[in-house]
Amino acid sequence: MIDELVKNIPVFTIVAVRCFALLMAMPLFSMRSVSTVAKISLAGFMAYLIFPQIDFSGYSEFVRMENVSTMGFVMLLAGEALIGIITGFYISIIFSAFSTAGQFFAFQMGFSASEVYDSLSQVENPLMGQYLNLIAMLIFLQNKWAMLLFSKGLVASFKTLNAWSLINGGDYLVHFLMRSLSHLFSDALIIALPIMGTLLLITVSTGILSKAAPQMNLLSEGFPIMMLTTFFILTALMPNMIDFFDRAFSGGFAQLEQLFLNLGGKQI
Repeated sequence: MIDELVKNIPVFTIVAVRCFALLMAMPLFSMRSVSTVAKISLAGFMAYLIFPQIDFSGYSEFVRMENVSTMGFVMLLAGEALIGIITGFYISIIFSAFSTAGQFFAFQMGFSASEVYDSLSQVENPLMGQYLNLIAMLIFLQNKWAMLLFSKGLVASFKTLNAWSLINGGDYLVHFLMRSLSHLFSDALIIALPIMGTLLLITVSTGILSKAAPQMNLLSEGFPIMMLTTFFILTALMPNMIDFFDRAFSGGFAQLEQLFLNLGGKQI
C-alpha cells in the first residue's frame, strides 16, 4: 500500500487537499483551538483510507509526475480545495440553523445582551444559540453523522464530483447554496416558534396587567418569568428538538448527495 501511494503521490495530494479543506471549513474541526498539525495529520489519515477506493481516470492528464509542477495541477488542487470548502460550508449552514434559532428567542427572554464567543461558529453568539449549537454537535457526533461524512460522503464526492464539475455547474451550485440559506431560516423559525409564541403571550399579558394596575411593577418581574418559562419549554421539548435535529442532518446529507449527483452527472 505504501509503495502504491508513493508511486501516485499526485493522486494522494489531490485527495489530501480536499480532505484538509473540508476539515478547515466544517464546524468543530475549524476551531482555532484545534492544532493545525492535528488537522493536517487527520487529513492525511483520511486520504490514506480513501485513496484505494478512488478512480482518477478523469485526472489522468494532470496526475503524471512530469505535470506536477505545472500551473494546471496547481489549479486542479485549488478546485479540489474549493469542493472541500463548499462541503464544509454546507455543513456549517446546517449548524447555523440551530444557533439562529437560539438568537430568535434570546432577545425575548432577555439573554440578547449576554453574547459570548462561540468556538464552534467562530462568531459572537447568544448563550441560547451556543447551547443549541452544542446539542446539535453532540447529536452530529453521537449519531455517527460525522463518521458517515468522512467515510462514505467523501468517497461519494470523489466518485461523482471533480474540479471540472464546478465550472460546468456553477449556476446550479449558486442556486443550491441560496436555497440552503432560505432553509436555514425556515428551520430556525420552526425550532424557535413554540418558545417565541409563548414568550409573546407572556409579554402581551404583562402589558395588559401593567395597564390595568399601573402600581404593579411587572416589568422587573417579567424577565425572570420569561427566563424560567423558556427553560421549562426547552426541557419539555428537548426530545422533539433532538428528533428534529436528527432529521435536519438526514435531510441535509440527502441534499448534499443530490448536489454531488447533479454537478457530477454520475451515479454513486
